[in-house]
Amino acid sequence: MTSSIAAIHVAKKQLGLDEDTYRAKLTNITGKPSTKEMTEAERQKVLKVFRNEGFAPAPAARRPDGRAKLTGKYAKKLQALWIAGWNLGIFRERDDAALVAFVKRQTGLDAVQFLRHADDARKAVEALKAILARDGGVDWKRLPPGVNISDAQRIAWAQFRILYPDGVGFWSVVQSICGIPADCHVSPELWITVMNYFGKRIRDRKAVT
Repeated sequence: MTSSIAAIHVAKKQLGLDEDTYRAKLTNITGKPSTKEMTEAERQKVLKVFRNEGFAPAPAARRPDGRAKLTGKYAKKLQALWIAGWNLGIFRERDDAALVAFVKRQTGLDAVQFLRHADDARKAVEALKAILARDGGVDWKRLPPGVNISDAQRIAWAQFRILYPDGVGFWSVVQSICGIPADCHVSPELWITVMNYFGKRIRDRKAVT
């Protein structure tokens, strides 16, 4: 059962709809009496009507600090891009609520769509990557065969260019932050350390300008 079908069934129960009334509503909204016959867009239309009639979905999972926790198949990718934008000084808020509001403004998509459906997630990802390229200088272009640069390295390089426009000394600074020898591999975890370090410096600089 998809998440939207499950949500519709919860709404049916919450709104106290008997079977005949429920089927009549589905038919009136979409022309179809069963959620299994509907497209995802049609099911979202049903949910919109039910929300207008008083359906209140269960509260989102919360983090220990009380903030809403973003969940879904594509949440990690979107969160990583959003935090990259925050570390580039583009976004002023780091939390998931700001991410959801941004994607809604940019694409018109609700969180339930871009967190669970591939096509919608792709739109959200591309919107974020376009902002990071335009406002943060991140170069997403493909490289020649055999050259492997991770997204994290691309973002760290863009951050470095913000801090040091001449781009000189990138690797020596990265190695110093990570505390590793010149010939040592920079792991994905260490790239996060680097991005967070550069991000704090960028935000501190913005705070005093």
